[in-house]
Amino acid sequence: MFVKNINEFTKEEVKVGTGTTKQILISSQDAPTFAMRKFSIEPGGEMPMHTNSVEHEQLVLGGKAQVVIGENLYEVKKNDVLFIPAGVPHSYKTIDDEPFEFLCIVPNKEDVIKIVGC
Repeated sequence: MFVKNINEFTKEEVKVGTGTTKQILISSQDAPTFAMRKFSIEPGGEMPMHTNSVEHEQLVLGGKAQVVIGENLYEVKKNDVLFIPAGVPHSYKTIDDEPFEFLCIVPNKEDVIKIVGC
């Protein structure tokens, strides 16, 4: 158990993305079932189309983005909730002048990430 401020967590660059960072807020070592991460994508930034071998539950904290999930394009904003099933291609592209930030909850299982088209 712990209580920490979000500013205590290290921001890591997400190398496959543009202008994207990740903070691991609750790791698989901290909790037995789920991990929690916070992603931030700067204005003009994006994450390419990719798949994950685990599902994602996400809550948008701020900013706006175009998110592709499977064959559907969504414009998402603060307080929107996303569910991305395992294996479904998805991507993110900011469309605002502020960072697009979201929490991402995933099961504590091996997550194989594949860039689509590579």
